[in-house]
Amino acid sequence: MRRDASSGPATTPGVQQSLLDSGPSRPRVERQSVIRSFDGITCYEVPARTAIDRIPEATELPYQWAVSPYRGCQAACGYCMARRGHRYLGLDAGHDFASKIVVKTNLADRLRRELASPRWTGDPIALGLTGDCYQPAEETYQLMPRIVRALADAGNPFTLLTKSPLVLRDLDLLREAAKMTQVSATVSVGFVDDRIRRAVEPGAATPQRRLEVCATLNDNGIPCGVLMAPILPLITDSADHLLSTVRRAAEAGAVSVTPVVLRLPSGARECYMGWLEREHPGLVPRYQALYGKGPTADADYRARIADQVRGLAEAYGVGQSARRWRRRRSPARQLALV
Repeated sequence: MRRDASSGPATTPGVQQSLLDSGPSRPRVERQSVIRSFDGITCYEVPARTAIDRIPEATELPYQWAVSPYRGCQAACGYCMARRGHRYLGLDAGHDFASKIVVKTNLADRLRRELASPRWTGDPIALGLTGDCYQPAEETYQLMPRIVRALADAGNPFTLLTKSPLVLRDLDLLREAAKMTQVSATVSVGFVDDRIRRAVEPGAATPQRRLEVCATLNDNGIPCGVLMAPILPLITDSADHLLSTVRRAAEAGAVSVTPVVLRLPSGARECYMGWLEREHPGLVPRYQALYGKGPTADADYRARIADQVRGLAEAYGVGQSARRWRRRRSPARQLALV
């Protein structure tokens, strides 16, 4: 998302809009914003009240703390767990999530203050959970370089989570930060079938491009793993799908592969199930049975998928210094999807 230099952004300077709707059972919280529009995307510029947020254990992600410069995401992933957060802002969890992006313009300054607090223990931080920190809005706002510098100056370890090749823009900065603290990255690749990507991740880079990003980061000294998320029950959980994804992660030099089965909390559930009813109506009853007790799939099913992925990662030598699987990627050869 780039500004039109000739006409400038469509904006209403000085006009403020409350983003938070208290609703019938929530206390009313006022938050003010400046509204700007770029290429059909509306951005709400807001001051960050906090920079470091605790990640709920229910997400089943391997992180405890997060920093997110954006809420909402132009990747428009139909399953995204962060969709529910838009409702708290008085926005819609469906179309608004991908077209109305909340931008925390002062996040780097706020982060520096929190990192310097004696109460902060220096735990690792994940960047980009409520919206990809390298989504197209980052081309305009360029918040990430200052955030990375704040973490590096504090010597605080951090991990980047992204689906975007834009992360390579900051490669030199990440290499400098790695001299001062532990820096890693995780690229989200739940499957390698681009037909499925076009259906459920329409605004995201192709799986092949993401794996190439993973390879480039690893080749430049930034350890990068693959977050195999989400694995879509009855769609991308077959033996062939799992094998292809783990194998391509191994070829990209991924230092780890972490499987996460689709979760369907409120917000994501309505969006994803609406798509499923339109495109795969025969699967709806099976999903209702699998997710009958809440947002997570049946525990036995999740354990089985985790065991399968763990076995494949072992077979292909993911994360091992001496791997059984020899990486076939070369600078002159692009990664194939299958």
